[in-house]
Amino acid sequence: MHTVKAIYPGTFDPLTNGHLDLIARGAKIVDELVVAILRNSEKGTPLFTVPEREEMIREAIQGFDNVSVTTFNGLLVDFARQQGAKAVLRGIRAISDYEYEFQMAMMNRKLDPELETLFMMPAEKYTYVSSRLIKGVFRLGGDVTALVPPLVVERLKAKTVTPNNE
Repeated sequence: MHTVKAIYPGTFDPLTNGHLDLIARGAKIVDELVVAILRNSEKGTPLFTVPEREEMIREAIQGFDNVSVTTFNGLLVDFARQQGAKAVLRGIRAISDYEYEFQMAMMNRKLDPELETLFMMPAEKYTYVSSRLIKGVFRLGGDVTALVPPLVVERLKAKTVTPNNE
């Protein structure tokens, strides 16, 4: 029997409900979905450590029998090959995402013609949500409870230093 394993790579700093939406829908399409946290990202200094992000994702994906979480460094195509994955799952929220993701998909195809890219759009209510926006809004005192899992809200609060606990 032919099974399809896909990689859902990202920094997930922090995990959002948009990410979870793609995980849930991706898990219905493929036989096995690996949520892969990129350890060395070019996105600057992360708010959460890799082990913290891994723990949050593990908690959030409980109940998904065909979803696992791990970390990786280096080229995604090399990691996908090591994992025996046939596809990469990527989310697209806007045209700007598409341009970047298209470029990455074409480079991945050049590096490994056997690796397919599956583009998925998040649910409409999450199309504007990004980890960067979540961090920014939260730092400025905004309410992000409808945009991230409760466990992420708890950890965001724990990371925040307020005048009362300095």
